[in-house]
Amino acid sequence: MSPKAIGIIVVALIVLLIGSASIYVVPETQSGVRLRFGELVENEIQPGLHFKAPIIDEIRKFDVRILTLDAPAREYLTIEQKPLVVDSFVTWQVNDVAKYYKSTSGDETRAVMLLSSRIDNGLRDQFGIRTMHEVISGQRDELMIELTKAMNSVMAEEFGIKIVDIRIKGIDLPKTVSSDVYRRMRSEREKEAQEHRSKGRELAEGIKADADRQKIVVEAEAYRESEVTRGEGDEIAAQIYADAYSQNAEFYSFYRSLTAYESAFSNKSDILVVDPDSDFLKYLNQSQGKKK
Repeated sequence: MSPKAIGIIVVALIVLLIGSASIYVVPETQSGVRLRFGELVENEIQPGLHFKAPIIDEIRKFDVRILTLDAPAREYLTIEQKPLVVDSFVTWQVNDVAKYYKSTSGDETRAVMLLSSRIDNGLRDQFGIRTMHEVISGQRDELMIELTKAMNSVMAEEFGIKIVDIRIKGIDLPKTVSSDVYRRMRSEREKEAQEHRSKGRELAEGIKADADRQKIVVEAEAYRESEVTRGEGDEIAAQIYADAYSQNAEFYSFYRSLTAYESAFSNKSDILVVDPDSDFLKYLNQSQGKKK
């Protein structure tokens, strides 16, 4: 190969190297800045094909899509000094590439740390001026709106970052407080159960007393009716005896004596000591059944 051809090839290679070092591409999802000897000379470089000075210029690219920061759960105090464990997340976006680079040197990890610290302070301030009821249910949306607005102002001015949204995923009580709450709830439920049991026992005693009273009334009424019936029976029996006696007094007396003998001598081992001249033995002393 001739020296001229070699020279042309060398020049072409040099031109190719210089050209490749002068051309760069910014993707659609990114924006960039151009540094010359470390000094910012161009910012907000839009996506597309661009040129730079080789060696002396440096291009830094940053993701300008909406990013999500899932913050770790932290404990905050309400205005009543009640602790709450808050789990939150933040969506953010690089809004001013120049400010973002100057404040973070383009390091996304450092940007996340700064953002996390500011959000933590903002949440602490917002929880500190509200009651537990307000942050749990009453004013949670208002809290998020105010915090997003306040953080947007600070982060945009200092770091070139736009806060798209701040959301709370969950609010819980600390484990120690939860145990105390559960213990108090259990105590309240046990107290309520004891009250129900006491009312039940009181009601049972009332029912039992009423049943006993009704039993006594029913038994008394039954006894009264039985005595009336027994009296009526005795009256009828007395009338029958009277009628029988009036028809044949001697036979009636004899029949009653036989009945008495049967009852008195029903058992062979019975011993009866009486006066032989008593009226009880009057018919036994008469072989003819007639009184002397």
